Amino acid sequence: MLKKRIKYTDYNGMEREEDFYFNLSEAEIMRMNFTTKGGLEEFYNRIIAEQDMPTLYTYFEQIVQNSYGIKSLDGKSFDKDPEQTRKFVQCPAYDKLMMELIGSADAAAAFCNAIIPKPQAGAQVVAGPGRAPIEGVTTPLS
Repeated sequence: MLKKRIKYTDYNGMEREEDFYFNLSEAEIMRMNFTTKGGLEEFYNRIIAEQDMPTLYTYFEQIVQNSYGIKSLDGKSFDKDPEQTRKFVQCPAYDKLMMELIGSADAAAAFCNAIIPKPQAGAQVVAGPGRAPIEGVTTPLS
C-alpha cells in the first residue's frame, strides 16, 4: 500500500496537502495479468518498445484509478468505492499525480512498486483445486 502526500491548489485557489492511498491486491493483479493479452509484462514491454504514449497514459490512468481507495481507520479494509474514485479523478491532486507519473519513469516505477503486495515467502500459484502449483510461478508478478 502506498500513502502518497500530494500538494495541490483546489478550485477555490486554496493550497492543500493531503494523503491519498493506493493499493492493488494479489487477486487484482492476477485478474489484470490474466485479462491482458500476453500478460502484463508482455503488454508493458510492447508499449515501451513502441513508445506508444497514448496507450501508456491510458494504462497509468487505469492503474491509478484501480488502486485508489480509502483505508479504514483500523486498517482492516480498503474501500474502492467508484464514487470516491470519481471524486478523486476530478480533484486537482489527480492531475498532479498523473503529470508526475507520466513525466518521470522513476516516479512511475516507484509508484507501481509501492502499490503491489510484497511477495510472501513460499507463496505459489496453483492451477486449480487439487492440482500442483504452476511450475516457476511463485507470485503474481514474479
